[in-house]
Parts: sequence; structure tokens; C-alpha cells
Amino acid sequence: MRIVMAAVLALLAGGAARAETVYVRAGHLVDPEKGTVEGARVLRVEDGRVAAIMPEGPLPQGAKVVDWSGYTVLPGLIDMHVHLADTAETNNPAEPLLHSAMEVSYMGARNARATLFAGFTSVHDVGCFRAFADVELRNAINRGDVIGPRMAAVGAYITVPGGGGEVTGFAPDVHVPDEMRAGVVTSPAEVTQKVNYLFQHGADSIKLIATGAVFAIGTEAGQQELTEDEMRAAVEVARARGSWVTAHAHGAAGIKAAIRAGVRGIEHASLIDDEGLALAKARGVYLDMDVYNGDWTDEIGRRDHYPDDYMRKNTETTLAQRQGFQKAVRAGIKLTFGTDAGIYPHGLNARQFKYMVQWGMTPMQAIQAATTVSADMLGWSKDVGALSPGHYADMIAVAGDPTRDVTVLETVAHVMKGGDVVK
Repeated sequence: MRIVMAAVLALLAGGAARAETVYVRAGHLVDPEKGTVEGARVLRVEDGRVAAIMPEGPLPQGAKVVDWSGYTVLPGLIDMHVHLADTAETNNPAEPLLHSAMEVSYMGARNARATLFAGFTSVHDVGCFRAFADVELRNAINRGDVIGPRMAAVGAYITVPGGGGEVTGFAPDVHVPDEMRAGVVTSPAEVTQKVNYLFQHGADSIKLIATGAVFAIGTEAGQQELTEDEMRAAVEVARARGSWVTAHAHGAAGIKAAIRAGVRGIEHASLIDDEGLALAKARGVYLDMDVYNGDWTDEIGRRDHYPDDYMRKNTETTLAQRQGFQKAVRAGIKLTFGTDAGIYPHGLNARQFKYMVQWGMTPMQAIQAATTVSADMLGWSKDVGALSPGHYADMIAVAGDPTRDVTVLETVAHVMKGGDVVK
């Protein structure tokens, strides 16, 4: 692939690859910053970034051209909740114990490729059971060893013993490897120690498991697990390091405690109440609500006989989450695009757009959630989420107008990352 070869050639040359100018012809251009769809445009790409957007017209003789004039072009999409370097999609609660670290690394490479080819050129990977598997995958992508999206990684889950971020459901005399318990904490002091440890070994941000999880035997989705003081300790360390924290939180009490503790975002927010919505609005907290995968879990879980515990909790959270999402849209709360890919197969991320529209968003709002809003939460707004000059030339091409039929985003014809056509 070109992206890999470019990295290899750069290493052989002892420096950065030679700057290259590419012209991309777009039949239509979606501009999420303005909330508009423009007519035919030409994007001039220099050294992997957008240098200019011009009206359709003659190009310099001999110019290198990517002709997407038959497509609608928009910025590469962002998924704020994926698990690339992990094992899932199974009816076995102890699945993580069945795979070696080496096997997980190959799985991660496969998942990263599927995600990129689906049009998601940036992701927030919010955790894996084997500590730092996500960090190593990010580093491999950045080196050009494998192809995949730009990644922000959390390193491991900060969770209570036996909580929603632990491997559970196995016999009591089974020893879980230490690398799968790197983020287990019992006090604010331990949180401080473990969060520093994660940053020291390459984490970009921190993921707290504030409540129980749907896919963790012996935990309840609505039950708070980490205390507010423990979560505040994580936030304080992250702020001191110029970073931030997001919290997995289904239950209303856990959501509000996490927001009061200072997290930037809430993952799932399935059982959020009106007080929690008001608090998120007042504090400017992002909600990252995976409103698609409840249907996937219901269908596949019945077919593959997922544990009754999983299915019960999925039923308890799916509709409530969508109703909370609808309220959040009406309230003008900042909503990112996050799918929990890994619970269902990677590469199907765009199926969520339809659900976001069904539950209150316009197609443009759903696209903005997956571009400008998610880029802002990542702190990457200057680089991704838009195609105005200065941004990375991360873009996708689709047939049709996604602002009229958002499901066209489920079939991405072409993908460019950093000026290289990877699909």
C-alpha cells in the first residue's frame, strides 16, 4: 500500500518524505464547519495537508490528480469509542483469556484496516484488556508498519476489582494475567499511581469505568463503582499532564459523579436522567452514546446464545439510552460519534448514523458529530474533522448525498489519509 511504502522510503532517506502536490476533484464537498454542501471543488493537497480549496477548473499541466468528481467528498470520519486491540463479538465472557498477546496484535491490525476502509480515519480507542495493546497498535500505525486510522489510546481501563473493566465470568481459582489488571484500583492514591503509570507508558487520555458494564458478568450497568474522589484523582493527574479523562458510565448516579469530578466526556450515558443532562449541558461535557449496537447485541445475542446477564442488561439500557440521546439532541448537548465497535464487527461503524437521525439529529448534525464535534473532543480540531486549509488530507468519497440519505456513509467508495489514497 502507498501509505506503507511512503513510510519505508522516508526511513531509507533518513528523513521525511518529499513534499508532493495532489489535486482532488470532488463532485460535491460536504463542509461540516459551515454545515453546507458545496458544488464541484478541487482540493489542492501539499505534503499530506489541504493547502487550498478551489472552484472546478483547469489544473497545471502534469498535475497529479485524484478524480472523485463522480462522488460526494467529506472529511474522514471519527469514531470516539472503539476497541481495536481487543477481543469481543463472542458469547464467552472469558474470551480475552483465550488469545495470546501476539494473536491480539494481529487482530488489532485487522481491525484497524477494516475501520480505515470503512472511512474512519481517526479513532479514540477507549481500552483493551491487555495493557498497552492499543498504544502499540497506534505506534505501529504511526510507523507505517500496518495501515489504520489515527489513534488516541488509553492504555488500560481504570476500574475497581471485579468491576466493569475487569475480565469476569471465569472459575474463582483462575489467575488473570497481571497485564489484564494494570488499571485496577481501590483508592484515590492508587488511581493517581495507576494513571501516572499509563501516561508514562504512552496513553493519550484516560478511560474510567465509573459504573458496571453490560458485557461484564457480575456487574450492574446502573451501579456506580468508582467513587467521585477516585475519579477526581484521575482528572487531576490528567490535567497536570495536559490531557483529559472520559468515563464509561451507564447509571445516572455514576454519570453525575463523573461529571462533577471533571471528566471531559461520558461513554454510553444509557440511564442518564434529567439532572445529568442539565449537568452535562452546564459543564460542557460531551456525551458519546452508542445508540446502534443494542440492536446488534439483541439480534446476534439471541442467535449465538449470549449469557442471560448480557441480554438482560442490554434490554435495560437500549431504549433508555436512545430516549436520553433524543433529549440530549433537543437540549443542545455536545454529542460525539462513538459506536463501541468491537462489541460488533469493526468496519460496520457507519451503521450508527441512521440511528442518530432516527432519534433526533439531522443528517448534517450526525456528520458533524463524526467530524468537527469529535475532533474538538479529541483536541485535534486543527488537524482532523474538516477539510479547510491546514487540516490533514483525510477524506472519503461516497456515492450520493449523505445530508439527504445518511445511509450512503455505510458504503464508502474511496478513502484518503494524509494525502495517500488507501482505498
